[in-house]
Amino acid sequence: MEARPIAALSKTHLHVHFTGSMRHTTLVELARRHNVHLPDALVEEWPPRLHATDERGWFRFQRLYDIARSVLQDEEDVRRLVRETAEDEASEGSGWLEIQVDPSGYAARFDGLTAFTELVLDAVREASSATGVGIGVIIAANRTRHPLDARTLARLAVQYAGHGVVGFGLSNDERRGRAYDFDAAFRIAKRGGLLAAPHGGELLGPSSVRACLDALGADRIGHGVRSADDPRLLETLAARGVTLEVCPSSNVGLGVFATPSEVPVREIFEAGVPIALGADDPLLFGSRLTRQYELAREVHGFTDSELAELARYSIRGSAAPPELQKRLLDDVDMWLRTPPGPS
Repeated sequence: MEARPIAALSKTHLHVHFTGSMRHTTLVELARRHNVHLPDALVEEWPPRLHATDERGWFRFQRLYDIARSVLQDEEDVRRLVRETAEDEASEGSGWLEIQVDPSGYAARFDGLTAFTELVLDAVREASSATGVGIGVIIAANRTRHPLDARTLARLAVQYAGHGVVGFGLSNDERRGRAYDFDAAFRIAKRGGLLAAPHGGELLGPSSVRACLDALGADRIGHGVRSADDPRLLETLAARGVTLEVCPSSNVGLGVFATPSEVPVREIFEAGVPIALGADDPLLFGSRLTRQYELAREVHGFTDSELAELARYSIRGSAAPPELQKRLLDDVDMWLRTPPGPS
């Protein structure tokens, strides 16, 4: 049976959030240093038990994320988070990382939207140089805030297009903000040459995915797993080559599906829709990128050839420079040519 090491498979990571990428050990250490009280769910009972398909559960999930974000209190904390995330990605075979951040969540502590964005971009350059992992930033608006705030962030993102920012996203609870309300922000981002990568089809059904396609011109969709409920939508996604950033561990962690076997990775893959597996928020869900590939192998029966195709999808769906994409794709082929070890 094929059993090549997944960490040796070149891939990209296209769906991970800024604070959510933090190491748990770093969270605990920074909380101690800055005298931030962490609830048991982020210490002794980590990873927390979450269930966000109802409003109360989502509020708890968001509260834990906000508490985790509060330990980032100075410039060195930010640089450390980015550096350690890049180190973790390198150890898991990622040649390119796209990290998603909403600067408005950090602006008050770091002298405003622009200052924080420039800090992150500088930290990204340092971490990329130190680890060899290419890194792009996706600036994301928040569905629960006013669409005018999203336009402000889109203009900010465009200002740094070509200087580290590669895309524009839309995150948070999709039940509390219609995609159509954010179309103007995405037009600004698309005109500025940025990739459009909104969340959709996680907590709501296929109509949420269609709204991302029709209103926001999505190039990729964060999650999108509920597309599997609509075969015609899967056909549309496959025909347009829209990549779905599927995050199995977080889907189960948030209660979208009860078990990993219910996450429709196989159905989406066999429909010809590009999939980029993602870890979403490793800090809250307790697993990183290689675990998502392991689940595809162990639970959904993906062969090494199919895992290689998932890696190719992630590379082609990324904003990585063409020369880096070619190198990573060549590395995937080399991985497949390497004889598998014992299972």
